Amino acid sequence: MDRGMIAFWYDLPEKGRDEYFSWLHEVHLPEILAGREELLWAAHYKNAGGGDRFHEVVKDMMRAKEGEVGTGRDYLLLIGAASPHTFFNPNFPQIRERHSGETKEMVGRRIGLNVCVFSEEARVDGPDIGARPLGETPGPYIQMGNFNVANAENSHDLGGWYAQVRLPFMAEMPGCIGARQLLAAAGWGRHSILYEFVSGDARDKKFVPHEEDGLNKSTWTARIHDYVIHAPCSPFVGPRLWPPVAGEA
Repeated sequence: MDRGMIAFWYDLPEKGRDEYFSWLHEVHLPEILAGREELLWAAHYKNAGGGDRFHEVVKDMMRAKEGEVGTGRDYLLLIGAASPHTFFNPNFPQIRERHSGETKEMVGRRIGLNVCVFSEEARVDGPDIGARPLGETPGPYIQMGNFNVANAENSHDLGGWYAQVRLPFMAEMPGCIGARQLLAAAGWGRHSILYEFVSGDARDKKFVPHEEDGLNKSTWTARIHDYVIHAPCSPFVGPRLWPPVAGEA
């Protein structure tokens, strides 16, 4: 079971972007998956923004202070493993030191890099779990948050909300593949959540109205919004670029 994950949020310069994608999707990711059997999958996503209705929900949320964390938000690379300890032997700085040649040049193109290693705290399967066979890459469309809370007491409230409100909703939502609640073993944002959907349309029709509960100040969701502090990349919403989605290759 893939209970560990490393996430890389970053931007890219426009020049040479296609060359980078070809290297990442056709060379680098297949090589590292073939070379380390403890790495179970990799998935690369592009930020699509989330839509105007969603922006109304999140526009006033607190953000990390300038300089606290990398500002990249256009792309998200996820790699899964059985345990977060996989990403500490070797760890990210050690891997970066070993890069040479083409790999060093290509990863050097990433701008505003933000890296977190996560351990899975909880997971629910949605009605469309069949769209992600066990042990395979996350779904074709995701939303992923990465954030801290204002104080220690907020963590109890946040945990209760996920256990009693959000995760039960995801378990019943048509178009939901699943949701994974994550805790950081390394990185700025202690908390993260990964939602998987069969499509952007399914998310927009079913999930965004649920998110809009946060606009009603009498709801538990609104209280959560008052104390979460998001990284610049969060929430990230978008389609999977690699592996290609069936029918879109």
